[in-house]
Amino acid sequence: MSLPEIYREFIDGMKQTGWLEYIAVFAGIASVWFSRIENILVYPVGLINTIIYIYLSFQVGLWGEGSVNFYYTVVSIYGWILWTKRDQQHHHVVIIKNSSGKEWMQHVLFFIFFYTVIYFTLSWLKENGKAPQAIPWADAFASATAYTGMWLMAKKKVESWYWWIATNIASIPLYFVKHYVFTSVYYLVLLIMAVFGLLEWMSRARQEKQKGDEYLHHLFEDKPSS
Repeated sequence: MSLPEIYREFIDGMKQTGWLEYIAVFAGIASVWFSRIENILVYPVGLINTIIYIYLSFQVGLWGEGSVNFYYTVVSIYGWILWTKRDQQHHHVVIIKNSSGKEWMQHVLFFIFFYTVIYFTLSWLKENGKAPQAIPWADAFASATAYTGMWLMAKKKVESWYWWIATNIASIPLYFVKHYVFTSVYYLVLLIMAVFGLLEWMSRARQEKQKGDEYLHHLFEDKPSS
């Protein structure tokens, strides 16, 4: 596809974008902004985005995208509860931190499991004419990386942003070829925001680790010698 054709496709797609999609896109951008600064509003605002996309996706047979947003909705509620939990000293139970090597392996296995399930499900649906717009390998990749990223974000893992970056890179061309042009632009914006989100959470993880080290230092320093 030439650049003029891409431009025409973009203009036509923007003209066909409905008001619900606009609301979903702006809610999604706001949600990512709140997640970057570790604000609990990430979840209620994000639910506006996911619920609208469930409706839009299932309406036109985009089962992969619809299932992703249904999953987002469920995990958003879980994350909302998890992020608000505090201990007896009123400290947040879940803090931003890096994953261990063992956890990384769990993340990869999590991704592989969902990729396999989604790929074969979409392939079957497409073969039977129930998901004609599906691109099984691409949809499965975008969905499985999103599933992994959302799960890790609920647990405030820095690595969630790596999975979000992968999701956004895959989703930009995926939604464009399915004529969701404004959503494609939305994922481009999310990609840029995800890079900044990663840098922000890396910095916050270092600060949390430093606070933890200082706490342990003071704890042992104040401990009476025998």
